[in-house]
Amino acid sequence: MSPDLVFILTLSLRMAVTAVFVLFAAMVTERVGPTIGALVATLPISTGPVYVFLSLDHDAAFIAQGALASLPVNAATIAFGAIYARLAQDRSLAVSYVGGLAGWFAIAFLVQAFQWNLLEGILLNIATYAIALPLTRRFRSAPMPPFVRRWYDMPFRAALVAVLVGAVIMLSRWVGPTITGILAVFPVVFSSLILILHPRIGGHATAAVVANGLRGLVGFGVGLVVLHLGALYSGSAAGMLLGLATCVAWNFGLWWAGRRALAR
Repeated sequence: MSPDLVFILTLSLRMAVTAVFVLFAAMVTERVGPTIGALVATLPISTGPVYVFLSLDHDAAFIAQGALASLPVNAATIAFGAIYARLAQDRSLAVSYVGGLAGWFAIAFLVQAFQWNLLEGILLNIATYAIALPLTRRFRSAPMPPFVRRWYDMPFRAALVAVLVGAVIMLSRWVGPTITGILAVFPVVFSSLILILHPRIGGHATAAVVANGLRGLVGFGVGLVVLHLGALYSGSAAGMLLGLATCVAWNFGLWWAGRRALAR
């Protein structure tokens, strides 16, 4: 089998796997509400497969450097979510999403201009969380309006996610670990959910998903730290397993805390 054919088949599999995860997150949101949907969406269902597939082509040092580059860019995703959640209260999908995306690109390109070490990346994330989480607290609750599922919804969602993931993987073939790390944390899940849900359930409910998701990004940031250290000292497989376990444990903890709060 030719190398080009192998790459095409592998790329197709990567795009399909990630699309399935994102579709599942959207369906959970529509059925059980923004809080649980956000916890599903902020699991590493997009970045995780990207790193798994990248590990097939690159060594552990590349994965560790990519995770380190991803960490400060996670702050850009937090800003993206906060900007979108605010604009979506009274703006259109186009204005809200483009505004959030502009904030993401501005911060992402600003942070990539510097060589961040692990401590600096952690401190940047803490500072961003400290600003974004209080500002978006009032947007976390919104009723889930009724909607009608159309026949083309599933194909459209799948194609949207697949194209975004495919673009990241294709670009990673020609750029180094730093740019790859930035692309790996492009808000593909948030983007997909926003483009899918905003026209269906409105800006307020979609903003609630994103605002709740910012809490999940705390665990995601910790997971990147664990991935970096794990890949650096124990290899790619151990780093990715430990990073995934960290994200899952954090989101499970948020779910459990929410249940206990409701019980009280």
